[in-house]
Amino acid sequence: MSPVFPMLTVLTMFYYICLWRRARTATRGEMMNSHRPIESNSRTSPLKAEVVQYAKEVVDFSSHYGSENSMSYTMWNLAGVPNVFPNSGDFTQTAVFRTYGTWWDQCPSASLPFKRTPPNFQSQDYVELTFEHQVYPTAVHVLETYHPGAVIRILACSANPYSPSPPAEVRWEILWSERPTKVNASQARQFKPCIKQINFPTNLIRLEVNSSLLDYYTELDAVVLHGMKDKPVLSLKTSLVDMNDLEDDDYEEKDGCGMDNLNKKFSSTALREGPNNGYFDKLPYELIQLILNHLTLPDLCRLAQTCKLLNQHCCDPLQYLHLNLQPYWAKLNDASLEFLQARCTLVQWLNLSWTGNRGFISVAGFSRFLKVCGSELVRLELSCSHFLNETCLEIISEMCPNLQDLNLSSCDKLPPQAFNHIAKLCGLKRLVLYRTKVEIEDYDVIASMIGAKCKKLRTLDLWRCKNITENGIAELAAGCLLLEELDLGWCPTLQSSTGCFARLARQLPNLQKLFLTANRSVCDTDIEELACNCTRLRQLDILGTRMVSPASLRKLLESCRDLSLLDVSFCSQIDNRAVLELNASFPKVFIKKSFTQ
Repeated sequence: MSPVFPMLTVLTMFYYICLWRRARTATRGEMMNSHRPIESNSRTSPLKAEVVQYAKEVVDFSSHYGSENSMSYTMWNLAGVPNVFPNSGDFTQTAVFRTYGTWWDQCPSASLPFKRTPPNFQSQDYVELTFEHQVYPTAVHVLETYHPGAVIRILACSANPYSPSPPAEVRWEILWSERPTKVNASQARQFKPCIKQINFPTNLIRLEVNSSLLDYYTELDAVVLHGMKDKPVLSLKTSLVDMNDLEDDDYEEKDGCGMDNLNKKFSSTALREGPNNGYFDKLPYELIQLILNHLTLPDLCRLAQTCKLLNQHCCDPLQYLHLNLQPYWAKLNDASLEFLQARCTLVQWLNLSWTGNRGFISVAGFSRFLKVCGSELVRLELSCSHFLNETCLEIISEMCPNLQDLNLSSCDKLPPQAFNHIAKLCGLKRLVLYRTKVEIEDYDVIASMIGAKCKKLRTLDLWRCKNITENGIAELAAGCLLLEELDLGWCPTLQSSTGCFARLARQLPNLQKLFLTANRSVCDTDIEELACNCTRLRQLDILGTRMVSPASLRKLLESCRDLSLLDVSFCSQIDNRAVLELNASFPKVFIKKSFTQ
């Protein structure tokens, strides 16, 4: 046989490996890094009509800037046809997430990041949208009207939210993903990433965002789903293969959403006897533990299958002191918790945010896990965990006596009476109840109680408290002298004329963050009191005031040398020229100025 034939065989095999690899990965479209653009290898039959539809309903989301009783800046604006696009600018009819930039990670209330978080998981917020018809997606278009570039992942779900019977299986598939990338423009755009083909129809789409690189809030107007009623047929024409696609560096692509084989890997006990390990077992136990501490959870599962020595290390409860399961929300279920249970008896930080929805985790499964693994818990993150009910909070209060940090943000399905169990957690130092159904009739009474009972309080977020007055603020400031962070944004009943803001400045010299967002009455006197008394101030938001002059801001900037964020958007006396002059004099401060349309 000619020596050419073996070479042709090898090349042929390599070619088909490339095609197989190409078929299982999403095309990346316009890459923001060194990879070159690639065309999709999927083609649909021209005889079948494409269905184009806007979102019918917003069914779930992690946060929004607006109020629960309003449509301004809320996620519900993503349903239906565009309200703003193709116009650019700040519009109340758009969907806006709660935060942007890195400022929220730099304030006193910021939590430390979890160890072992996969570097590819960088989602901060999400929104889920339903559509009228189930289709095989061919395109997803996101209409962004202000500071685009936050969307980093688009996923599709196999479950039909409008089906009368629950599905036997729920699958999530990543249509497109990209790392956070800076977009050097604030104008409107129609974001059209190249998505991969999936083998099931969907009418439930999820957008995940990361706003850390943005200079201001991103605003989304609508989402358009393009798709075929019937399953598309791949054409014989196949695009060229990008060699960069052969890099197997994304845990999402290797394991779906990272948990496909987690249960099998944890439950496996049969290990083969291997050859000599090259004296690896001579290393100190602690050193091997330290090395393995850098692995992600799926990698730790894989390594446990190699030999008995590493299996022992990978199953050591000391490897699971910090357990972040949020990146694997799409696959985590009762069985996963069951297999992890024996390894998590010493867990101190546990993140179950975004997990367990649509029946993936049951109340019984969560309760069994906490009964075994809750005794050492100090921090528990449960944001957007909609499987929670009153029984779960009762179990937390009974099984987690050492709990100091509890996050229940956006757990909006919990009934009001469920929160009574939190009172049993005597060691709590941080409690997040954003977008929950805690019933508070009089915020002045609450502020008075906080001032009387929480003398060591350092952070308080009263965002959009509709009826707190200067009386409650006076009680709060008199009792909580150690406050470092106070958010009074969108509290319309507070008026500067009562002296409440000046009193805050005089009584709270440790303030580092103060948000007075959308309070039209903030005036020069308040700013000058802050300049005199709160020299440690780092973040100040006075968006929307009509009564603050550039002169008072200059005094503030000269006095507060640590100031890093100053939001004067829509402040009528602060024009563009004033901002430019302040920027020139204080280049280390990010001075945000937005103008009305």
